[in-house]
Amino acid sequence: MKFLADMGISPRVVAALRERGHEASHLQEQGLGTMPDGEILAKARTEGRILLTHDLDFGELLAASGGALPSVIIFRLKDMRAENVNLHLFSILDKQSAALDKGVVCSVTERKVRIRELPI
Repeated sequence: MKFLADMGISPRVVAALRERGHEASHLQEQGLGTMPDGEILAKARTEGRILLTHDLDFGELLAASGGALPSVIIFRLKDMRAENVNLHLFSILDKQSAALDKGVVCSVTERKVRIRELPI
């Protein structure tokens, strides 16, 4: 799978994805830390990447666009340390990879994972 990490996601999450054989990039390492949200979403769509973010705006932007891709995983965790994000992320990848390929908005909290199929 291919991933694009937004600025609120630790670069260590990207490193962990790469260690597991995924293609992952971070906006920071590309020098795109100030890219507007709409352009980030378009970049993920064009590159066929799942967007990892902490920013709720992406779900709204995707719903407003009516698009079926890219999938977006929104982490709404109180503890956003890389180790905790990785724990939740790899659990989602194990259980929801088919849904992520089709297009979903996935909202992640400590207690639950909510999946909404796209388009919304």
